[in-house]
Amino acid sequence: MRSLSQLLTSGRVLLLTTCLGASLTVAGAAQAEPVRTTFYGASSSSISSAVAVPANRALFYTSGTVPPVVNPDAPPGDPARYGDTKTQAIGTLQRIDELLAAAGLTRKNVIYLTAYLVADRSRNNIFDYQGWFDAYAQFYNNADNPIKTARSTVGVASLVNSDWLIEIEAVAAYPRQIDQTEPPARPAKAVVGGKKAS
Repeated sequence: MRSLSQLLTSGRVLLLTTCLGASLTVAGAAQAEPVRTTFYGASSSSISSAVAVPANRALFYTSGTVPPVVNPDAPPGDPARYGDTKTQAIGTLQRIDELLAAAGLTRKNVIYLTAYLVADRSRNNIFDYQGWFDAYAQFYNNADNPIKTARSTVGVASLVNSDWLIEIEAVAAYPRQIDQTEPPARPAKAVVGGKKAS
């Protein structure tokens, strides 16, 4: 068995101490719960790298939302029927706005988006990520809505309808309500037979 001095010389105790210190620091940081929805990331980025939501918030999840038909006169398979990726993304985000409104929310409550993109056959089978990013910029991280959602963008082989180029899922956090932030009033003790019940 090696002596303490030999371990110190090899640096293993220092490494262990450093690792334990780092673990305690991370554990301590993880215990600090947010008091409001907090977005993290570089100010220069158009999206957040992470979002923390307080424990007392209800969340709203959409299913995968798909684009509307923009030209009903165009037959299935015609790119004009649904439009390009940007057009489809705008239509899909507008549909998500409608879902949010029906739940009493707005796009300012959205914390996370997942977008699934298909390569555009009419554009040499490329994924039009820029079209998606440009559509996103019309709804988020702008003067009307400064919210920068956390976001994932994934290129996939296909969607249910071969004319769709994008499908989007959204997660929103309900705003804090008065009954979620203020402690409930203590109930008055009942009076039974002229005496307060304990």
